Amino acid sequence: MARRRLSTQILVSHLAILIIAVGAGFALYVHAGRQARDEEYMKRALAIAQATAALPEVQRGLAQGDPTGALAGLGERIRLNTGAAYVVIIDRTGVRHSHPDPALIGRRVEEPVVALDGRPHTGHDKGHLGLSANAKAPVVASGAVVGEISAGILEKEVSIENARALRALLLYAGLALALGLGTAFLLTRRLKRQTLGLELHEIAELLQEREAMLHGIREGVVILDTQDRVTLVNDEARRLLGLKGVPLGRSVADLVPSGRLRDLLTGGGGRPDDEVVLTDEHCLKVNRMPVVHQGRPLGAVVTLRDRTEHVELLRELDSVRSLTDALRAQQHEHANRMHTVAGLLELDRPADAAAYLDEVSGAAAGLAESLRDRIGSPTLVALLLGKVTIARERGVRLFVEAAEPVRGVDGRVLVTVVGNLIDNAIDAAALSPSPEVTVELGTDPAGALVIGVRDSGPGVGTMDPEVVFADGYSTKATVDGVHRGLGLALVHRLVTRSGGTITVRNDGGACFRVVLPRDAPVGAVPSP
Repeated sequence: MARRRLSTQILVSHLAILIIAVGAGFALYVHAGRQARDEEYMKRALAIAQATAALPEVQRGLAQGDPTGALAGLGERIRLNTGAAYVVIIDRTGVRHSHPDPALIGRRVEEPVVALDGRPHTGHDKGHLGLSANAKAPVVASGAVVGEISAGILEKEVSIENARALRALLLYAGLALALGLGTAFLLTRRLKRQTLGLELHEIAELLQEREAMLHGIREGVVILDTQDRVTLVNDEARRLLGLKGVPLGRSVADLVPSGRLRDLLTGGGGRPDDEVVLTDEHCLKVNRMPVVHQGRPLGAVVTLRDRTEHVELLRELDSVRSLTDALRAQQHEHANRMHTVAGLLELDRPADAAAYLDEVSGAAAGLAESLRDRIGSPTLVALLLGKVTIARERGVRLFVEAAEPVRGVDGRVLVTVVGNLIDNAIDAAALSPSPEVTVELGTDPAGALVIGVRDSGPGVGTMDPEVVFADGYSTKATVDGVHRGLGLALVHRLVTRSGGTITVRNDGGACFRVVLPRDAPVGAVPSP
């Protein structure tokens, strides 16, 4: 079955409603008008009957039995003067003394004389002249009821009056229908403009396609109005932003805590390009695109992409590159050592060659053994050995000072915190004339682990910790797609969620101090 156009549906529906409404009103009006006119004509007939009954001639004539027959002429004159269909004078025995039909005068009426009870009566009477609105009034003489006056107006006169009223009503109904159709036509045109000429089924199909697309894609989508209120959000955006309940119609400020993420969502984050922001659970790439139609701003569309795994892989690749450089340096150093050993053997000095090999291998083994004895945590020792190699390759001296073995702190926390701080320190120290990095491990009076990382670089450039630990803050340029400014933000979130504190100061370079309570729960954070 072909779909009807929107304009056709509106016109048909509007016309049907108008016809039903006008028809119902027309029927009610006809019924009410007929009843009102019936009552009006009954009152008019009663007034004629009562006025006739009050005439002395009528009272005297009925009391004396109308010996002269004058009542017949009197009744006919009253009928003609009042416009009634009939005025019948009846005595108490039911004999007619007047009637429009002279043949009925002197004959008895078929129905009883009801006015003998002394009260007027109204109703419909089906007499010789047809159905009429009838009224009967008693005739009283010398205190006694001597007869009744029956006056009536034929129903066809009521129908004539009803027909006159119906013509006006039909004209009104026609005007109402014409006005309704005109209104429906204008409404249809306006709706067509607002729906861009789309029919109802096309709008429904677009809505279904939009819902399927929004909830099927892997990107988060948030649509905001000009007041930064959420008008649409898909499932992925709910997951990435941690939205619960019904966010539609609510302001971004009520849904997202203050910070860089909220600034990006509301357009206060600066550039319109993709921005990377770190949350407690995800690393997000956020893009906010304003929407303008015909020069009028309509709001903005925000897309969110989860780049947690992507950033993790890039940072791992960066670490692998650093480690590769370190291994390459070790390979060169190992080759130099082997050349030295080969030269000593060619000089026929095997004892000196053996002593040299013992010295070289003992130094490397001694460093690993020293770190293992002082630190205790195999994970942290392995991390520090790798960082020492990387630092040596970059010409940076890395010193590790530990007052006692490290215990009671989750290894994942140590690797993330210490690894990020040392990486930043090595990068900063490599730019100084005397590149040095010092890592200190100890405890405070409360028994918490204290981690200190100091470098000989230029410092952090600001003393506002809210700026230093905000995601996106960095003094280094983006290289190979790796977004800078995430390491310190990650460390800050992890330390805070673990119940610790982190501070920074400038003292011949950047000095970071981290305090981690023992056996603290580890919060969920993105991988470094």
